Amino acid sequence: MASEKRPSAADTKSASRDSTIHERDGDDVNSQFEREAYGPAPNEKDWDEFEVVIPKDDPEHPQNWSRVKRWYITGLGGMLVLNATFASSIPTGQIPSLEKYFSFSDEVATLMISLFVAGYCVGPLAWGPLSEQFGRKPMFIAAFFPYMCFQVGCALSKNTASILVFRFLGGVFAACPLANAGAVMSDMWDAGTRGKALALFTLAPFAGPTLAPICSGWMAVAGVSWRWSFWVLTLFAGACLVLIIFTLPETYLPILAVKRAQQKRKETGDDRYWAPLERNKQKMGQRIQTTLGRPFKVLFLEPMLMAITVYMSFVYGCIYLLFEAYPIVFTEGHHFNEGISGLMFTPIFLGGVTGVFLYLLVFNPRYERKIIEYAPHPVPPEARLEIAMWASPLFAVSFFWFGWTSYPTISYWAPMMAGYALGLAVVFMFLSLFNYIIDAYLFVAASALSSNTVFRSIFGASFPLFATQMYNTLNPRWASTLIGFIAILLGPIPFVLYRYGATLRLKSKYAPSKPVLPKEPVVQGEDAA
Repeated sequence: MASEKRPSAADTKSASRDSTIHERDGDDVNSQFEREAYGPAPNEKDWDEFEVVIPKDDPEHPQNWSRVKRWYITGLGGMLVLNATFASSIPTGQIPSLEKYFSFSDEVATLMISLFVAGYCVGPLAWGPLSEQFGRKPMFIAAFFPYMCFQVGCALSKNTASILVFRFLGGVFAACPLANAGAVMSDMWDAGTRGKALALFTLAPFAGPTLAPICSGWMAVAGVSWRWSFWVLTLFAGACLVLIIFTLPETYLPILAVKRAQQKRKETGDDRYWAPLERNKQKMGQRIQTTLGRPFKVLFLEPMLMAITVYMSFVYGCIYLLFEAYPIVFTEGHHFNEGISGLMFTPIFLGGVTGVFLYLLVFNPRYERKIIEYAPHPVPPEARLEIAMWASPLFAVSFFWFGWTSYPTISYWAPMMAGYALGLAVVFMFLSLFNYIIDAYLFVAASALSSNTVFRSIFGASFPLFATQMYNTLNPRWASTLIGFIAILLGPIPFVLYRYGATLRLKSKYAPSKPVLPKEPVVQGEDAA
């Protein structure tokens, strides 16, 4: 019975691998990860006819689900990330009320943002690799229920220590969607459509931090208690948890194969059916080493990933630096209240929206043409870097623009619209580099994204801690100029990877694919004969 069905599954499995991995050496580390998750290919050691796989053309394969279902899951993943990042900056508009109630200083108030983002440093170490062991959905449920409870803790806090501890713990559990939502995208979408999905998804990490100060700022102006900021987060988290439990299916293919194997054993009574992940049993020490060690192992052995992570971390830190810089420029300099100051973040969000539309209308169609050009091989990951090469100079320019128009005597529209260029550059940068990481490190993408998230979060947590002192000491002009010069220093990274990335991947342990040339045009006539 098993032998009758096996050939088509095996053939499709091989075809699926050939479509994503080309000319790989059988002994490289990436192939070991592939065998760990997807099992041995036909006629390899340890293969037998009772191995259960989900073929590429199977209706239960996530990439074969209806487009409506996949786009819903994409939207839900974006909402989960929006939830987490919205929570990170929501205290911004309520800082005066919090300082009055708890009697703490501006530095301690800044910790409410920094500690939450610091939680992002801890969470991805577990959430990303654990999702590769137990599946995406169980991790979302395991993270969102405690995250919701910690928001209740913040809302009911009566002293400084309790609210700071709850903020940090909330960040640890809020990091789950940051680590795993991108992996869900790679589970469902092929390389051609993944760019569109990630374009909408990538907007969420920047929409949250820029929209939250608007919300909390106007709550403060209206006289609403600071506690309601956290009750709003509680309701938002609870709604997301309900959607996860009842509407989010499992998307990780090895886990789906395990469920199919369990179903076959139950239906046939034959215990010989097995899925690859079931045989990948590890002792607790090995599992901890894999869970905590793999993200850093991938990071520190990959110069490409290290360079990308440093650049993305700096950009991410600059976003959170603005939560301290904007009040200095707009609240102190232009004498705006918390509500109006919060509105100054709106152009950053609008710039991000513009970036998404430009990507969908201009850059992604060009990438889709490259898919045809390089078929049947995958498009080299370096093709994803084009928009980062546009974004890197724009990001530096936006800080010079913001800094040298920050005089109180200059209309607030000038520094405010610098945020539009900044939002456009940031979304372009992250769209490009997220796609590059996923394309280059396909089978260890969750671990690569986890390590990237950890270091981004370190920068995001630390930049607000010195931002106020830097902007007060140097003044907004020279402080922004300093940021702009550092951006210029890091700006060549996408250009270098575009030129030398293929060579570096040849030497990589985790992305060892050979450069592929586009197809030669077919010659017809006598030469063809």
